[in-house]
Amino acid sequence: MKQKQWTLQKSASSPFPARSLIKKKKNSYAFAKSLKPPKSPQFNSSPDAPSSTSSTSTSIPDFSAMPYDALVRIAASFTLPDLRAASLVCRAWRDALKPLSEAMTLFKRGKIFKHGRGGLQRSLDKALDCFLKAAARGSVLAMVDAGLIYWEMGKIEEAIVWYMRAAELGDPAGQCNLAISFLQAAAHPPNTKEAVEWLYNASIAGHARAQYQLALCFHQGKGVEQSVQEAACWYARAAEGGYARAMYNTSLCYSLGEGLEQSDMLARKWMRRAADHGHSKAQYEHGLALISEGDAMNGVVYLELATRAGEMAAAPARDAVLEQLSASCRNRAVLVADKWRVLASSR
Repeated sequence: MKQKQWTLQKSASSPFPARSLIKKKKNSYAFAKSLKPPKSPQFNSSPDAPSSTSSTSTSIPDFSAMPYDALVRIAASFTLPDLRAASLVCRAWRDALKPLSEAMTLFKRGKIFKHGRGGLQRSLDKALDCFLKAAARGSVLAMVDAGLIYWEMGKIEEAIVWYMRAAELGDPAGQCNLAISFLQAAAHPPNTKEAVEWLYNASIAGHARAQYQLALCFHQGKGVEQSVQEAACWYARAAEGGYARAMYNTSLCYSLGEGLEQSDMLARKWMRRAADHGHSKAQYEHGLALISEGDAMNGVVYLELATRAGEMAAAPARDAVLEQLSASCRNRAVLVADKWRVLASSR
């Protein structure tokens, strides 16, 4: 974060309209909308379904009669336990949800191939095949992962297609990835305004990475009027959601009094949290702060962690402090660093 002073005008209202009023604009990826889900399976009436004369005939809605695209919008984000629980309601629900249950199985298999787990060799092609089959059955999780693999392969158009499909089904991860694609895709001019709208949709749904990206847009004035107050607000929300980069920026906001009331205590708190969540620059700065307070032992541990994470400035500082410690203290510091484990961060 650059230490730059801006002339700011605090808006009394949100810069965004209500979500229901956000008007989606046509863009060059409109062809994504033309992709159709598989035709709804034709299910026969379940033998054990209540008859029309039963007093409970209207107590359970008939999922099997629902159009498949509507069903996908309702259940596409269900986890496997959710699908299993819903499938136990009655045979009609089980049959209607069968494609999504199959999608979840394919999605899990795709994850195995993607990361090379369970004794299987890593294969992006096999993972992509599984994700595409799962996505065709309505899984938004598979849509996002298919997009990630296409992006990794350099196939930006295909990646955006699947991010768009997931985003339009309301998936926050898909919305966030779609927005970042609009901001970063080299083959197209940055679509900053629509990117901000998708980031806002994902942010109000609680997606920490989207909140951080939205904060960056406010900080840099990308697709929205520049406002360090709004940026600091979204940094703080993303930090609370467990996003390490947002923790670091929140610490700087408190330290410099940019967008948040200046507070050394809160700046220290968020710097340490960012360090404990694996942010290398935060580890370096937190280590220096501990050393300046006389806690060389713990300080050198953070400098060691920062050095291992590739923070170039940390190594000389670490070596200078190690020279002043006894051999036993040096060995202990290295041992603590070896046993240290990063806290999980939001992605």
